[in-house]
Amino acid sequence: MRCALLHGFAGEPSFWDGVITAWQLPEPPVLVTLPGHGRIEIAESWDDNLELVAQQLDHCEVAVGYSLGARVALGLVASRRCTRGVLIGVNPGLRDDIERSARRDSDAAWAKMLREEGIVAFEQAWTGQPIFATQTRAPVEVLNARRDKRLALLPEPLARSLETMGLAAMPDYRADMGALASKIALIVGAEDDKFAGMVRALPSVSFEAIPNAGHDPTLEQPEALAAAIARAVVALA
Repeated sequence: MRCALLHGFAGEPSFWDGVITAWQLPEPPVLVTLPGHGRIEIAESWDDNLELVAQQLDHCEVAVGYSLGARVALGLVASRRCTRGVLIGVNPGLRDDIERSARRDSDAAWAKMLREEGIVAFEQAWTGQPIFATQTRAPVEVLNARRDKRLALLPEPLARSLETMGLAAMPDYRADMGALASKIALIVGAEDDKFAGMVRALPSVSFEAIPNAGHDPTLEQPEALAAAIARAVVALA
């Protein structure tokens, strides 16, 4: 089955380079740029943005996504715009209005930083979050290359991405996970405690943990992730 790769928030397609170098499936993947990133415009709603992504899939059967890309991939499968999904570090949805309100406030604060302080201040604060602490083990040249790519992104589209594609704007897909179990595979970094715990709590959904990786295995363990993606795609076939 042919795969499309969906990067995370404040990322871009080249963030998959290490995984592509170690790619184990017969057909090369298609690279997708998420709305609000690169030259892809962003729509005003979650569903409209799913459609913008679906237009880039080029008949791919499997959407492979990391973080925001994983949530988008889940949305594509749930809305039947794609038949299968491999979800890396996914949050399937928020539990209640209180949680959603708190996330909306958090996303609004990041969007305000982008608009008022610019991409340099945002990049430093965003990558300095505890969830990304394990990334310091990645090669310095890779970290620097990613930073340069991130700094080339435009603040306003990124801010709008937070407002229209953030967790607060995304539907709660947790109730759908059981019905989608045969169509999705979940992958987490073994040291990504929050997301590993979240995945284990989902009913009837199997997952694989990547050793020596935190939230972003695309950066920390690209070869192991490529192998895990191959296993997942074969299992979903």
